[in-house]
Amino acid sequence: MSWRGILGLVLLLAAVLSGWSAWKHRQLPAPAAAGAERSDYVMHDFELTALDKDGKESVTLRAPEMHRSPADESFSIATPLFLMPDAEGKYWQMRSKTGWLSAKGEELRLAGDVRGTSPDDAVRPTVFETQRLNVFPSDHLAVTDDDVRITQPGSILTGRGFETNLETKQYTIKSQVKSRYEPRSAR
Repeated sequence: MSWRGILGLVLLLAAVLSGWSAWKHRQLPAPAAAGAERSDYVMHDFELTALDKDGKESVTLRAPEMHRSPADESFSIATPLFLMPDAEGKYWQMRSKTGWLSAKGEELRLAGDVRGTSPDDAVRPTVFETQRLNVFPSDHLAVTDDDVRITQPGSILTGRGFETNLETKQYTIKSQVKSRYEPRSAR
């Protein structure tokens, strides 16, 4: 074999070794977390009614979109409307920008421009507004530690921290309470 053949063989062997070395030491992309952000199912434009342990309506949910997380089986909801019956079977309406529902439906978390409205034909129509609200349907309870504003005919209450029983229609503002009374004669 001539010196040119030997040189060609050495160069070929060097090229193969450098290619193999580059392939072996390349940076591999990090593996994607399996299912970490992916929903196992999505619902669009739906109405869902949940029953309590006695078979009575506990809450009805209407929303344009809901995603179920496979990790904890909870639900993320876009612009939800929750309808919660009171003792007379009339519905409180609760709206927000986003919502979260636990796997078994025992807790709802509403966030972003939360607005609760008493039933349409209530004796004292009531609207409460806050930025976050946790609702426990089986206990007919809604609570927040954020600022809240409660509007009723003739009065506006504001404060920090709020708890209401949707069945008995009783509520408590926890601190920094301010009231503005507007008698009917002033209107």
